[in-house]
Amino acid sequence: MAKQTKTAKNTKENIIDAYMDYVLEHEHEPKSVYKFAKDLKIKESDFYSHFGSFKGLKQHIWNTFYNNTIEVISKADGYENYSSREKMLIFFYTMFEVLTANRSYVLFTLDEENDMMKNMNQLKELRKHIKSFAKELIQIDNDDKQISILKRNESVFSEGAWIQFLFLLKFWMDDNSAEFEKTDIAIEKSVNTIFDVFDNTPLEQVIDFGKFLYKERVR
Repeated sequence: MAKQTKTAKNTKENIIDAYMDYVLEHEHEPKSVYKFAKDLKIKESDFYSHFGSFKGLKQHIWNTFYNNTIEVISKADGYENYSSREKMLIFFYTMFEVLTANRSYVLFTLDEENDMMKNMNQLKELRKHIKSFAKELIQIDNDDKQISILKRNESVFSEGAWIQFLFLLKFWMDDNSAEFEKTDIAIEKSVNTIFDVFDNTPLEQVIDFGKFLYKERVR
């Protein structure tokens, strides 16, 4: 049997692209894997060789957004020498650039469920990735601290990073500013705030961030 090329319709990437195109064009998920595979002109078994269900496929799409983000930031000049704060900033900036490039799909898939628990289900693998990323940053910082009382709680910080992402995701979904510049401001303020809180520095950043959120809410 001839070896299939990477451009074959049954590759993971092409199945993902086809699924995203389908839901945006039809404004609903395919009725079945069988029908979806038939429309794509692949075998149903080809789909199952990559994903167990549409639910698994949707989770993988979010993983792909994360992996694309990590790939981009890891290639940034001097990234390894960035502080944890700078790495978190560039992570969120890049992550939302990736999401913006796929905004129609993201808005559709999150609005389609209109159920926080179902949305959390498709985001649960992404949650693990973001928490792991944040935990690694804090582990590096903690290794540099000689006094244990100055070390950050890795579990609390990683969970905080996830909650921060959810807040930014909702903010970005509602952001009507040109080039989503308000989301960029929210990223900067929220990242600086969370690091300042964990560093026990003065709370001017917290107050500034609170004023920003209040101003956006009342508009």
